[in-house]
Amino acid sequence: MSLFGTDGARGIANVDLTIDLATKIARAAAKSLGSGARVLIGRDTRISGPMLEAALTAGFTASGVDVLLVGMLPTPALAYLISKMDCQAGVMISASHNPPQYNGIKLLDHQGRKWPIEQEELVEQMVLSGEFQAVGDSHIGRVFHYETTAIGHYLRYLESLFAGLIPELHVGLDLGHGAAQATAERVLRNLGVHVHPLFHEPEGSLINVRCGATDPSTLQDQVLLNRWDLGLAFDGDADRLIAVDHTGHIVDGDEILYVLATGLKQQGLLAQNTVVATVMSNLGLERALEKEGIVLERTPVGDRWVAQRMREQGFVLGGEQSGHVILAQYASTGDGLLTALALLAEIRRQNQSLAELVEAVERYPQILRNVRIEKTVAEWESIPGLVELVKEAEHSLGRDGRVFIRPSGTEPLLRIMVEGRDLQEITMWADRLESVVQHALESAKA
Repeated sequence: MSLFGTDGARGIANVDLTIDLATKIARAAAKSLGSGARVLIGRDTRISGPMLEAALTAGFTASGVDVLLVGMLPTPALAYLISKMDCQAGVMISASHNPPQYNGIKLLDHQGRKWPIEQEELVEQMVLSGEFQAVGDSHIGRVFHYETTAIGHYLRYLESLFAGLIPELHVGLDLGHGAAQATAERVLRNLGVHVHPLFHEPEGSLINVRCGATDPSTLQDQVLLNRWDLGLAFDGDADRLIAVDHTGHIVDGDEILYVLATGLKQQGLLAQNTVVATVMSNLGLERALEKEGIVLERTPVGDRWVAQRMREQGFVLGGEQSGHVILAQYASTGDGLLTALALLAEIRRQNQSLAELVEAVERYPQILRNVRIEKTVAEWESIPGLVELVKEAEHSLGRDGRVFIRPSGTEPLLRIMVEGRDLQEITMWADRLESVVQHALESAKA
């Protein structure tokens, strides 16, 4: 695997992602930016965050780049602040939805977008070559501290967008012990929401552990128990949103896209009546959008590709089933809190509950299997018999089913997804496909 996956350089902190590697990434990125540039650095709540922040700061300043530290905040907040604070780039220290022992380094450009793959590859080449040159003492970069002040600009921006548009509901808020604790509760309260926070302590050793967008089961229970109107769950760096309606039904990124897309279309604001999603989005979303005269365009997995297609074609809405949603009118990247506010505003505009707004989406059953593989395995097509079995499954499932296989961009996993109307049938195909992969892995070890 390359140094950079679908969402930055990521690995177990102090094992894969070491201070030495972080320093090298910073020095390589600095060479790409040029001496005299300004870089904004933020982090989520993980214990390894300050350690990596110090390493990155050392690498950048040793290369003549000024560093502005904004402390603990969501990735979308950092993305928003880069241009506002006159910086040429930003670095977010986060492993997003991954477990606490992981961390990551995301490089963002001056507009808050992920660096192009070509630029990441140049950084990787420099890291591997180790060809760095420190600047003279008169050109060492400076460090500026904005940990307590910068976040206010982002909060005021969101509040200005939705002032007077948010309903006075009782909302359960699962902050996942992550970066959303710095923003979500405050903004929602200021906009008139009755907030009931869960997992709101910024405890990095518990980030994403049985909580947050990756596991909203406790939020489900609490919404039902307390009869709240809905629940909102964020991942570690708060660029994802998963919701729970008042019946306890989990509303994923696909259903959120449906609500926002149909709302924008009703107002004549959905560019080309098109939504961008990935190949992982449910067929049920595609069919529901078709009935509303909305086209679903699919990209490879990763919000990078969604954002790129949106920019190329001028689309205003896109996202992933996992809860990344990009509202191009307001932000350059996925933003869980912005998405939550847009969803709440749509609930008020249509005067319907979240459950009523998503009932038109029939979610097809999906089976997702994750098979642990060696990091060197990248081409699943080379596994004997797998391509043929995929074709057989796709022929059997027909128009109402799909098979999708891909290596994870953030973990050493091969992901196998089978989708269709018949749960028993897709389970059978998932079992057969996983068995072929496992057999190949065992044969390779023998």
